[in-house]
Amino acid sequence: MNYSIRQLRVFVAVAQHGSFSQAGQSIGLSQSAVSHSIKELEAEMGIRLLDRTTREVMLTEAGQQLATRLERLLEELNTTLLDVRSYGQQRSGTVRVAASQTISAQLMPQTLAASQQAFPDIKIMLRDRPQQWVLQSVRNAEVDFGIVVGPLQSPDFACEPILDEPFLLLCRRDDSLASAPEISWSLLNGRTMVLQDYASGSRWLIDEALRGQQVQAEIVQEIGHPVTLYPMVEAGIGISILPALALPLPEGRPLMVRRIFPVINRTLMLIRRKNRSLSPAAEAIWQEVRQQAVLLTQRREANPAF
Repeated sequence: MNYSIRQLRVFVAVAQHGSFSQAGQSIGLSQSAVSHSIKELEAEMGIRLLDRTTREVMLTEAGQQLATRLERLLEELNTTLLDVRSYGQQRSGTVRVAASQTISAQLMPQTLAASQQAFPDIKIMLRDRPQQWVLQSVRNAEVDFGIVVGPLQSPDFACEPILDEPFLLLCRRDDSLASAPEISWSLLNGRTMVLQDYASGSRWLIDEALRGQQVQAEIVQEIGHPVTLYPMVEAGIGISILPALALPLPEGRPLMVRRIFPVINRTLMLIRRKNRSLSPAAEAIWQEVRQQAVLLTQRREANPAF
């Protein structure tokens, strides 16, 4: 049968008011539109639902049966639609987010604090893991979304870039590079380096930058956690390259960072499973991460030292 919800609502209104004109007034239609809608419904069902006279409108036996059942069904339908609409505006529940170590340490604390203020009924579970683990967790729906280093070449994810940040040189203050007027990639040629291992999303980009700038360096140590870079460089084992998000440096260490020219950036990206919608709560936190990335960029641009 090809009848519409609108036709059924019009019929119920006529049944309740016993008048085309009063039914039209209650639902915002003209008397002629109500009459036309009833005729279409009767034609589609193949049965008379109303007996009309010049004085009144009466339900037929079939019309009475239909009206009795429809009132309850339409009320249930309306309640269901309101419940779904309410869910779409819901800002509560648990949101699981995965991010690599430097992202978790620098971007996520501000996000967690802002979210707690804006969405007190949302609980955020942050999972601080290497990039490959983050990708797998998003792919397996173990988390709602992740924050990783891009670009990604996977069809499994919907991605949104949120932040570009440069790679920086990390060295001792007494290193010859510390006093150079400007650091070019070529000055790193022949140096020994301590870098993060390939569990980090940045390592592949650093390798690509070294190759692209024709830098030949000896990688003497590959470590898992970015914090370990600082004591390694301080001990004189080698210089390092790290993303700006790894700042600030630990206080009291004889270390410094320098910008490297030409500037080479890495991109942070929000990722979720492709063709899968986020819950309202997860969508709210996704947007909050975006906002905090914008604020971080603005603070960085306003800092002359950077």
